[in-house]
Amino acid sequence: MAGSTIGTLFRVTTYGESHGCAVGVIVDGATPGVALTEAVVQRELDRRKPGQSSVTTPRAEPDVVHITSGVFEGVTTGTPIHMTLHNRDADPSAYLAIKDKFRPGHADFTYLRKYGVRDWRGSGRASGRETAGRVAAGAVAKAMLARRGVTVTAYTLRAAGIQAKAIDLDAIERNPMRTPDMEAAHEMIARIEAAQRAGDSYGGVVECRIRGLEAGLGEPVFDRLDADLAKAILSIGATKGIEFGDGFAAVDMRGSEHNDSMNASGFASNHAGGILGGISTGAEIVFRVAVKPPSSISVPQATVDVEGRETEIKTEGRHDPCICPRIVPVVEAMAAMVLEDHAKRQAALHA
Repeated sequence: MAGSTIGTLFRVTTYGESHGCAVGVIVDGATPGVALTEAVVQRELDRRKPGQSSVTTPRAEPDVVHITSGVFEGVTTGTPIHMTLHNRDADPSAYLAIKDKFRPGHADFTYLRKYGVRDWRGSGRASGRETAGRVAAGAVAKAMLARRGVTVTAYTLRAAGIQAKAIDLDAIERNPMRTPDMEAAHEMIARIEAAQRAGDSYGGVVECRIRGLEAGLGEPVFDRLDADLAKAILSIGATKGIEFGDGFAAVDMRGSEHNDSMNASGFASNHAGGILGGISTGAEIVFRVAVKPPSSISVPQATVDVEGRETEIKTEGRHDPCICPRIVPVVEAMAAMVLEDHAKRQAALHA
């Protein structure tokens, strides 16, 4: 299971390939007695599944989840939870013409060098479809966090060069971009659709806010809460960077500006983004994620084949012109898993 498992006391292992028979996840360490049904998990999966709008891939996967263990009569039993989603609309034939060519921006070259075997059906294990299992596991973690009043909310802050100016959390699920700014959503969509018509794609920035988390979570020095969150988020294939609080803007600030002063009511500001010394402060945790443009584009690109011969490639098929809307629930899921794992580690510390 090397490389496919995350967590210490709340452990998540995903499995499956983009064009295999199924994808799914095993969750070990779930607290017993927590209300959980397939409908609860399905709500999260419906936010990630393809075919939602003009700015997502038209692949028609229903992503229906089947919980085969770990849940009985609507509650978790404490034993491993196994969830699977069958691939219903796989079409590997679209890749036959390019199966011997390395697609720029993809993991084709690196997977072949690592394993000596390449699953050329889409991106195989490196496909964004693998994240369906993560979202299912995230639904379990969210159900446990909710009992303590912890919420995890992500949204598209920027896409296709358009920045959300308003932050209306109620607007997130009311537009295809999952942005908190309805006006910005229209501009984002127009620019992404234009890129799609040209056979190209766009990236963006996803912001995540965690509220209700108690102070004290995080394990110095190597398992810092921000370090574990960063590892979890950067394990998502399309992510290229992460920052907490003021992030990189802090390099141009003075210490007197960046330090979060305290008073009897708590912190007067939150430049640190809710984490100090790798441990949660009790303030809102805020981080932002850089999301690259999807690599599958139909613009002709230079590459080489498996024999090292120079050639040209066009990636045809069904692909997202911008991954931000569908990566939002994945970011929430990965953050929720880390938070639940650290909550259990904190509880064990004081047991």
